[in-house]
Amino acid sequence: MRAAFDARLVNDPFGDPGVYVDFSFERRALLFDLGDNAALPPRKLLRLTHAFVSHTHMDHFIGFDRLVRVCVGRHAGIRLYGPPGFVDQVERRLAAYTWDRVDRYDVELVLDATEIDDAGATRAARFRTRTGFAREPLPDGRSEDGVLLDEASLRVRCALLDHRTPCLGFALEEKAHVSVRKNRLAEMGLEAGPWVGELKAAALAGARDEQPVRARWRGGGGAHERVLAFGELKHALEFARGRKLCYVTDVAFHAANVARIVALARDADLLFIESVFLQQDVAHAARKQHLTAHQAGTIARAAGARSVTPFHFSPRYAERADALRAELAAAMGGAAACAVEPAQALAPAPAGLTSVKPRRMPGQ
Repeated sequence: MRAAFDARLVNDPFGDPGVYVDFSFERRALLFDLGDNAALPPRKLLRLTHAFVSHTHMDHFIGFDRLVRVCVGRHAGIRLYGPPGFVDQVERRLAAYTWDRVDRYDVELVLDATEIDDAGATRAARFRTRTGFAREPLPDGRSEDGVLLDEASLRVRCALLDHRTPCLGFALEEKAHVSVRKNRLAEMGLEAGPWVGELKAAALAGARDEQPVRARWRGGGGAHERVLAFGELKHALEFARGRKLCYVTDVAFHAANVARIVALARDADLLFIESVFLQQDVAHAARKQHLTAHQAGTIARAAGARSVTPFHFSPRYAERADALRAELAAAMGGAAACAVEPAQALAPAPAGLTSVKPRRMPGQ
């Protein structure tokens, strides 16, 4: 079965963190973190429906301005999620600009920003071009089990982590896939049509065998319709487990964080996890509240992650990226070490990255 989404780092592992998730069968995408996103062409930003921000350190939020600039007048709306204080920070970013003409655009851009605290309480506000992005409070809410987004085909959950400042980790969970075997429909004298989508939806919703399903299609010079019980159609369906992606960055290595990350990333098919320092620099990593590659590997092993992509490498290792990957793989141990994936960024690493040492940002 073809994968429903493709997930890649926005930048090379030394660049600003971010993962772009593009859905194969829908005209949409999700983004985890809003650091430098110059690698994303406007058409990719215009596919976004949701952006999930771990925290608002500059390398995780500087791309918010470009996102707004691209989307004003061209995009109907994006939902944004972040840690405590996020709504105020979105308001302040928007208030830094003069919006005296944006109400003239035919397409109104609506930004809904939501923050979540450690108790699961949510606070939200709306910002629209028609009002010059004036803040409009939305009702407070509550998230059960950290769920931020729950749709028919996917769910996004978060965990509040510690980076000396609150920081969110995220998990994207596809719900079960259902496919229809056309040859089995043909054996029943049926043909595929729009009704197949209704059949799949009924299957995912747990339909009872006696539930009626109306099959409608056109062919053989006319329209056809039959009503069958769901139980009669079950043998034409195939179910497959959905994939799970987890994104974790900028976290201190201590027991509470590790427990929350392991719970969030349990059985992840794709784990994107920061591996900022080598274990030989573990004391420096502790001061900076970041993970070493060894620590990231032990977390990945404890979570049972199937494939791991390390990122957020410190520029001090510009010529030693393979050492970070090797240390993570060794910490995962055994056959699982083969699951460590080199970063596949949407943009290639700049020429000369391995010979020219990038400037370090604070904390690296």
